[in-house]
Amino acid sequence: MTVVYEDNHLIIVNKRPSEIVQGDKTGDEPLSDTLKRYLKEKYAKPGNVFLGVTHRLDRPVSGLVVFAKTSKALSRLNEMFRAGEVKKTYWAIVKNCPPQEEGELVHYLVRNERQNKSYAYDKEVKGAKKAVLHYRLIGRSDNYYLLEVDLKTGRHHQIRCQLAKMGCPIKGDLKYGFPRSNPDGSICLHARCVRFVHPVSKEQVEVVAPVPEDNGWSFFKL
Repeated sequence: MTVVYEDNHLIIVNKRPSEIVQGDKTGDEPLSDTLKRYLKEKYAKPGNVFLGVTHRLDRPVSGLVVFAKTSKALSRLNEMFRAGEVKKTYWAIVKNCPPQEEGELVHYLVRNERQNKSYAYDKEVKGAKKAVLHYRLIGRSDNYYLLEVDLKTGRHHQIRCQLAKMGCPIKGDLKYGFPRSNPDGSICLHARCVRFVHPVSKEQVEVVAPVPEDNGWSFFKL
């Protein structure tokens, strides 16, 4: 991870694909613990360091994760995420050209906990949650296409699932139909930009994260 923004209330990092945001059954150290140690050492803090997780990124995904350094910022950010006031833009490399260069996808997603996978339906079904995103084609290489995705809702595996349903599975994403994995187990989905009004200072915050150096990002002149 690389710290890309920090003030008294927030810290935003650019996550590598293999890192986990919060602890899971693997027992690998999550980013939340890594960051607590970083803050403790940087500021020579005695005792426990407060760090709040405001949202998550899937393990194979890279890009921006926002953490709160104070309880005031955490409660306000949680509310902002719930209200859709934090704008998140993703980049995704896909094999197939989308049917239109730009469009809105609306599906109804059902999450299967056992498989850790979501399924997209065109019409509402029992237990489904409405999922909306906007995509735009922003780059082409010899074999792949680069899409920019603006999330309107935040569902489990939403971008992965909806793009696959459109016929454009993300490069490396075996779970959603891409034929081959990336060598490092990542998928080519990157949380590129976050924009929001600072929960305490009320100033506009916009942070952009550089893409990973391999797995096909270099195919595009970024």
